[in-house]
Amino acid sequence: MIAEAGHYALVLALAVALLQAALPLWGARARDAALMGLGSPLAVAQFVLVAISFAALTHAYVTSDFSVLNVVENSHSAKPLIYKISGVWGNHEGSLLLWVLILVLFGALVALFGRNLPLRLKADVLAVQAMISVAFLLFVLVTSNPFRRVWPAPLEGQDLNPLLQDPGLAIHPPLLYIGYVGFSMAFSFAVAALLEGRVDAAWARWVRPWTLTAWLFLTLGIAMGSYWAYYELGWGGFWFWDPVENASLMPWLSGTALLHSAVVMEKREALKVWTILLALLTFALSLLGTFLVRSGVLTSVHAFAVDPARGVAILLILSVFVGGSLTLYAFRAPVLKQGGLFAPVSREGALVMNNIFLTAACAAVFIGTLYPLALEAFTGEKISVGPPFFNMTFGPIMLPVLMVMPFAPLLAWKRGDALRAAQGLTFAFGVAILGTALVAGFLRGGPTLAPLGVGVALFAMVGAFAEIQERTKLFRAPLAESLRRARGLPSSAWGAALAHAGVGVTLLGIVAATAWSSESIVALKPGETAKLAGMELTFDGVSQRKGPNYRSTIAALTVREDGKVIATLEPGRRLYLARNMDLSESSIATFGFSQLYASMAEERDDGQTGLRLHYKPLVVLIWLGSVIMSLGGLLSLADRRLRVGAPRKAARPAPALQPAE
Repeated sequence: MIAEAGHYALVLALAVALLQAALPLWGARARDAALMGLGSPLAVAQFVLVAISFAALTHAYVTSDFSVLNVVENSHSAKPLIYKISGVWGNHEGSLLLWVLILVLFGALVALFGRNLPLRLKADVLAVQAMISVAFLLFVLVTSNPFRRVWPAPLEGQDLNPLLQDPGLAIHPPLLYIGYVGFSMAFSFAVAALLEGRVDAAWARWVRPWTLTAWLFLTLGIAMGSYWAYYELGWGGFWFWDPVENASLMPWLSGTALLHSAVVMEKREALKVWTILLALLTFALSLLGTFLVRSGVLTSVHAFAVDPARGVAILLILSVFVGGSLTLYAFRAPVLKQGGLFAPVSREGALVMNNIFLTAACAAVFIGTLYPLALEAFTGEKISVGPPFFNMTFGPIMLPVLMVMPFAPLLAWKRGDALRAAQGLTFAFGVAILGTALVAGFLRGGPTLAPLGVGVALFAMVGAFAEIQERTKLFRAPLAESLRRARGLPSSAWGAALAHAGVGVTLLGIVAATAWSSESIVALKPGETAKLAGMELTFDGVSQRKGPNYRSTIAALTVREDGKVIATLEPGRRLYLARNMDLSESSIATFGFSQLYASMAEERDDGQTGLRLHYKPLVVLIWLGSVIMSLGGLLSLADRRLRVGAPRKAARPAPALQPAE
């Protein structure tokens, strides 16, 4: 009965979404305040109904209700509770329901906290958001109903894909979906602005918190997915340029460009047409990622194995919203005024350069990901575009972004002084040159340009705080005055510095882990030793363990350095009984920011056990940098002047915001 209640709640949510998509929009055109005001209660009601439906599906999983087909196909009574809960979205139908839940949550948040929005704009935004809800609720109900019953009900389920039976499933998809779906708010604001034919600095101020929220969660989601793949797949890599990984990277790049473009629009009312286009394309790329994962066109460990008919339905949704919004953009963009002019050497100019290279990087990833699919669709020829292509295109395109990033905050708006900005980065230049020289002088091996990569990373990290140093007059005024100035800075200034520094930290981890990692593939008998990166790893033998729904074979390794035991590793292999599926489980020892990584192959007939060993220097910095970036975004979001609904004094214009780039 609870499953039926969840299904009926989805049907009612669809009805409410249809009303929300029509009535506020009609009211905005007729200037009827009563109809426009209906958008908020309808948005909240829609969220409550979808939340009831999601709770009903979660109940079916937790109680192992095997009369529900979705539970049968993706759960097992012996599965731990955490995986029963996370298994709700570990499949096509459940993940789509989570997608819709987050979508209507954002609409409800606008309804509840968007009191400062003009009534007409708010009505249009909620109507456009509801149109997206209508499309996905129809898709769920018609093609992907998670509440389908099976009769007679089996006594046991088929279990969840063993690759997904990991805490990462509880964290990665929700974070990623909040990022993906969060960009729907930027899309809805952009379409609403196009419907009104009015885009100004106030619009940029209203849209930035939603865009920043989506960017923050998408950053964390990508980082969590990267770390999950790193330790779960047993390959020892942090990024594989998998098409579905690329599908999340593209909206992140576009969303980063959108954030910076919105800063220019808010400060100088420039780049209006470009900012609106970025808002449309960023959500379009999020929808593209949804299509790639669920269409069946990709073979990936990340992709849901679904029939192509569902992919056609998602492609239709993608075509309607992207095509419709771009058509509206083509009609409305010519009437939008571009706003203030600025010199090439200015903060606006630096941010425009940032946008150019970020969108170029996004285009490179887009082409490398979709070109093989398009070629196969039209000619039947199959080609593979792998890491060499992406490394040779993406890296060089992003280098100018990293170099210009510390300059932008030191340049004045409208017209800047490049020499003065360079002088403000003297210390950062010095640290970068010194770091490059030390690495080149003391480290042997690795690519020739690796020390230069370390220098660029150090320049980005130290240079990120140059504006803070400039505004607090650090080393140029008494310390007490500098501390007073630091306390007076808006949180968005600190947020921008942290986010930019996080990029440098991640780059340093990528360079070190790529250039100076060590790998050894060995086959050992008990008592034998392998050497790696100055450490000795002694193989102590194999043992058997039993889990709730699997059996494990564990290889024990003792790690010594200079004769002293510094760690133990227990890589293994798990056999999941319900699916008869064998899965490698890596084991990791962390030393500061570096890691020793071991994964186990199958046992051999000669008594030897195959082991893959990696030493990854500073690899932890890759994910630590992403966390720092997200903390920077959170600090910027905490700035009261960036919140939708923050009161503004009517007697005078609102104070200019510091950019949260």
